[in-house]
Amino acid sequence: MNVEQIYTGCLAQGAYYIESNGEVAIIDPLREIKPYLNRAKVNNAKIKYIFETHFHADFVSGHVTLAKETGAPIVFGPNANPSFNATIAKDGQEFKLGNVTIVALHTPGHTMESTTYLLRDKNGKDYAIFSGDTLFLGDVGRPDLAQKMGILTEKDLAGFLYNSLRKKIMPLSDDVIVYPAHGAGSACGKNMMKETVDTLGNQKQMNYALRADMTKEEFVAEVIEGLLPPPQYFPLNVKMNKEGYEDFDEVLKRGTQELSPKEFEVAANETGAIVLDVRHQEAFAKGHIPRSIFIGLDGGFAPWVGALIANVKQPLLLVTAPGREEEAITRLSRVGFDNTLGYLKGGFDAWKKATMEYDTVSSVTASIFKKELENKNQFVFDVRKESEYLSEHLLEATNTPLNLINDHLKEFPDNKPFYLHCAGGYRSMIAASILKSRGIHNLIDIKGGFKAIKEAGVAVTNHICPSTLK
Repeated sequence: MNVEQIYTGCLAQGAYYIESNGEVAIIDPLREIKPYLNRAKVNNAKIKYIFETHFHADFVSGHVTLAKETGAPIVFGPNANPSFNATIAKDGQEFKLGNVTIVALHTPGHTMESTTYLLRDKNGKDYAIFSGDTLFLGDVGRPDLAQKMGILTEKDLAGFLYNSLRKKIMPLSDDVIVYPAHGAGSACGKNMMKETVDTLGNQKQMNYALRADMTKEEFVAEVIEGLLPPPQYFPLNVKMNKEGYEDFDEVLKRGTQELSPKEFEVAANETGAIVLDVRHQEAFAKGHIPRSIFIGLDGGFAPWVGALIANVKQPLLLVTAPGREEEAITRLSRVGFDNTLGYLKGGFDAWKKATMEYDTVSSVTASIFKKELENKNQFVFDVRKESEYLSEHLLEATNTPLNLINDHLKEFPDNKPFYLHCAGGYRSMIAASILKSRGIHNLIDIKGGFKAIKEAGVAVTNHICPSTLK
């Protein structure tokens, strides 16, 4: 028996490859399926099952394409109702895979079809669980994503989750390995550990939601507390996972169309496409196409695209560093953004050589910012999350979280320069690009963000200032 976790850091997502005696099961595959096909081919093995723990909200799964390529059935748990052919497992149903067995344990709560898959070895001993978004390391799945038109509330779902954990998962042996669908950085939970694999016994000790003496009422209250609104793209990804989607090869073919600067400009004007610049933030600051949006590949790319571009069907045109076009298209498709129309051939250098109009972002070092702050009062906007801001922030800073920046547009002065910063410079450049695309150009980005500001000796506080609370 071989169990391999295929972890994708930018999505904090774990897919799983299980092989026994020449037969393979894939659990929660990503959109691009070639890695799974190649692994099976190298081992001369056959993909027999495709298991889905639930209808994922934060990424588009590869189950539809993988089933088409391999003929393997897609398996969901009870209550699933996909638009395509699938095996809807019963609670406790067993699936033979070579010399091992996979058991479907219905664990509703995160969603009503959520299912944990229990792997038993050739001797029938419980070996591991693939817990999807039911159980994370350090946390459990949020219960507010599957509310059905007022029929179920988040408290109802949290109650189901409590029962699922107590009746299906906690009775398992402490040495059972826990393989979750997500790790730290995912928006599907609050307190996830940085580790991606653990034992159930350790989780019973470390995970607040698995306290043995916890009442249902306590569980519901603690699981719901502090939940932030989910990203807007989540329900759109659920819809794609339930109803199907275009083959990734077609998405890639369309997205990798080379466009000259003139063709690129015409396409942007005629299609209403967003120009998405995925280079490094420093390159974007030095020069970019006017009104383009920066979200760099070398940061939390796909989740930020999903959080800030509401419609997955929005046409996109890409500006990338040379050779990174396919990577950008692939990572966009993972969160359902399939409508990339092409990319700028030759990158931004080609745009400049064609003497096309371009824009820049004003930036200063933290040392220069410190001097400016000492000389006179300045408007400063901190685009980190509220929790980061409340932990520690500049005395002068107003908190305008990046994911909510469109709600704060009226707060930015229109007749005086102001400063932007985040933790390290990535998010503040995203914010700068959004503001500039909306005609707000009197901004100055602080290079290196809050980390550089502290190192420069600017005064900070961890006290909540009433005048800056949002």
